Amino acid sequence: MGKLLSLLSRDDSNCCAAKSYDVFLDFENAAPTETEREVYDEVERVLRESEVVLDEIQIYRGAGKEIREAIADPSPEVTGKAWAAVLPLVNKLKRCYEHSMELDKIVPKLLGQLVGGKLNPTQHLETQQALVKQLAEILEFVLKFDEYKMKTPAIQNDFSYYRRIVSRQRVDSTENMLVSTELANRMSLFYAHATPMLKVLSDATSKFVNDNSDDVQNTTETLGTMAKVCLRMLDNPKLVQQIEREDTKMLVLRVMVGLVILYDHVHPEGAFVRGAHVDVKGCVRLLQAQPAIKAEPLLNALRYTTKHLNGENTPKNIQRLLAA
Repeated sequence: MGKLLSLLSRDDSNCCAAKSYDVFLDFENAAPTETEREVYDEVERVLRESEVVLDEIQIYRGAGKEIREAIADPSPEVTGKAWAAVLPLVNKLKRCYEHSMELDKIVPKLLGQLVGGKLNPTQHLETQQALVKQLAEILEFVLKFDEYKMKTPAIQNDFSYYRRIVSRQRVDSTENMLVSTELANRMSLFYAHATPMLKVLSDATSKFVNDNSDDVQNTTETLGTMAKVCLRMLDNPKLVQQIEREDTKMLVLRVMVGLVILYDHVHPEGAFVRGAHVDVKGCVRLLQAQPAIKAEPLLNALRYTTKHLNGENTPKNIQRLLAA
């Protein structure tokens, strides 16, 4: 099963002792058990597609030049060149959107295995390492995708141009139309969000919580516990030494931040209030100790994609700590 989690429990000799988070989640080598296999294989198929989607969004270049030329000279020839440049890009955007819908379907299934039932959050983490690893990989994908999307304004420009041309030509069911009007409307709403994949993930998690009202506390406690474990994995030298690859440390950082953000979107009071089951201050201080090139995108994610940071119940010291 790989390394892990034997220490995440209360000291039996003292019922009031604080929990220890000096544990190791094996994000590198965890393999599914027989009981995990069915859901694991289904999630793995979606994660393989995530790699393709990330590659496409990372190298997205846009058709800005062709679009500008077509606006300046709307002749059939120049407009045709712009249309030819935009079509394959819209096809990529459609693929990314469709993948978000796959995530929307798979996340509740994954959470259904990791939350509730006879096991508490600690026991889920102890016995379902492979599924925990997959949740981590989904969080990493979401943060990476949204980071690339925010750096690529051409995405919305290209899709807006496509919709204008389709509307102008009154095309609804021709060979040139890659997406139906209804799908185009949904894609437009998706890409209008600064962080569209996070919106899908948080909505899917919120829906899971709403559909499983008995597991609300278990869900948020699981997210918070996992965030604290990630923090300690990078804060405790003995645990850091167990990480074999350098890129795994970056994965753990992203996952920690992603869990805080997701917790903040799902929990009614958010991640920043006193008594929340996440250590926001510890997470921020760990990030601030990293090189700026690693830390700044993740600090910005906490600043700009959380839900409750600027709420009246958020302590002022937390707001100052995250001030840009």
